[in-house]
Amino acid sequence: MKKGTLLALTAVLCISTALAGCGKKEPAPAPGNAAAPAPAKTEAVSVDVGMLKLASSAPLFIGIEKGFFKEENIDAKAKWFDAAQPIAVATAGGSVDVGATGITASLYNMVAGGQKLLIVADKGREQKGYSSTALLVHKDSPIKAIEELKGKKVGITQTGSTYHYMIGRMLEKHGLTLKDIELVPLNSISGLMESLKSKQVDAVMLNEPNITAVVKEGYGKVVAQVGDEMDYQTSGLFFSPKLAGNKDTAVRFLKAYVKSTRYYYDAVLVKKDGKLVPGANFDEVVKIIAKYTGQPEETVKQGLPYMDRDGKLLAEDIKTQVDWYAKEKLIEKTIDTKTIVNTELLDQAIAQSGK
Repeated sequence: MKKGTLLALTAVLCISTALAGCGKKEPAPAPGNAAAPAPAKTEAVSVDVGMLKLASSAPLFIGIEKGFFKEENIDAKAKWFDAAQPIAVATAGGSVDVGATGITASLYNMVAGGQKLLIVADKGREQKGYSSTALLVHKDSPIKAIEELKGKKVGITQTGSTYHYMIGRMLEKHGLTLKDIELVPLNSISGLMESLKSKQVDAVMLNEPNITAVVKEGYGKVVAQVGDEMDYQTSGLFFSPKLAGNKDTAVRFLKAYVKSTRYYYDAVLVKKDGKLVPGANFDEVVKIIAKYTGQPEETVKQGLPYMDRDGKLLAEDIKTQVDWYAKEKLIEKTIDTKTIVNTELLDQAIAQSGK
């Protein structure tokens, strides 16, 4: 045997022996030679979602209708409620896994009393340049600015409501306080509209599509859009302690939610030259919302609330709200917002979702 050949064989034997002795795995097959191992299948999970039949629940409607939750192996089941507070109670108690509703003083009082839940994502906010909630006066009113409300009657839904908070904050921005006006709780949206129409109050807080309805009927006019006055996280997505503790399921749910918020935003919230322009899926999204809310499509088009494209929460605003409600003695005691806000789960979902 030639010396060169002997040396080559010896080298091959040494290398093979060394690899075997070290327990090293053989190199992965070249591309095309063998299929890569399939990723581990995620566990199928059923998730009950408590919500209202409102346009601000649009991403949840979209996620269910388009199968985005199914893609994450999550069976998201809508559980319908008639009011906001019972949703928060059900989420904290574990009757539903996810709650989607407004953030009010009653929710903070519930947390102050020992109930536990986490606010994890956006579900509607007041944002500059978008019509959501506004201060309206009668068409014949001389009032043209917030500072002119001193001594006037202002209608809201309930004490401690989002409307209560919004008018209080706007008054303070313009040098007044709630003590400078007479606050009139009217318990319902229809009550607000009727009281403005009959001039029983001087002004009301009202949301879309009701703002558009009042203006079209000709008995009211807008003095100020809340979003132009302040950024405000009006509602949120809540997780029960049990769901928040199951990190895999929680992140998967939020991945589907992020896909849904992006779908919603790109369909109805994109602006061009400062004006809203319908996106490619505008009609489809309107139809989905109409289906789940039972509203006519033309009504839906007037009440499409602003949401962050990635579902991001205005976390700092939660503390602002708690501090204000405590100052006004609308919550029993102040709470540490770090115990009720979790943005880490959504951050992970966004990171896994890409752009």
